[in-house]
Amino acid sequence: MSQGLPTTSYALLGLLSFGDDLTGYELKQRADSTLRFYWVSPAMSQVYTELARLTDRGLVRARQLDPGGPTRYQITGSGRRDLQQWLIEEPPDFPALKHPVALRLLLGHLIEPAEVEAMLVGYLAALAARQQDLQAVRDGLEDRWASDDPFRFPRLVADWGLDYYQAERDVVGRLLTRLRTQTY
Repeated sequence: MSQGLPTTSYALLGLLSFGDDLTGYELKQRADSTLRFYWVSPAMSQVYTELARLTDRGLVRARQLDPGGPTRYQITGSGRRDLQQWLIEEPPDFPALKHPVALRLLLGHLIEPAEVEAMLVGYLAALAARQQDLQAVRDGLEDRWASDDPFRFPRLVADWGLDYYQAERDVVGRLLTRLRTQTY
């Protein structure tokens, strides 16, 4: 039975499940380069708080290779089993839409239509940049077809993210058209 940890704990356990041991800083870097596309990348302090919790529960092992050197963390067998149990037991939850651009659009009556349009155009540019960043990550995930390839699922998530950003760009493009033609 899983230990009822916060989702961030399971996200960090998952990042450690790829087989290497990482320092807290390296784990934060991995979170920043992966989680930011589809989950909240935790703050550095949160990474260390969660690592302490996971260590206390025996789900990760902390060790120092050199006295005074950085502490490195590795998922334990118990941690892997708990993570697997969480993956199986936790029901899928609908994501909460916390969309700052949608909020700003909701309040568009307070500013000029040209300012609303500029905001949406700027968001389109930001989406294109984020999509390009994710494409670079996806390009770095070698396509192998072995059933034991642990990166086959990160590739699927990257593809999902790329499709999401494209869909978001399509929606914003339609909103801009409606704004420009005053069909709203």
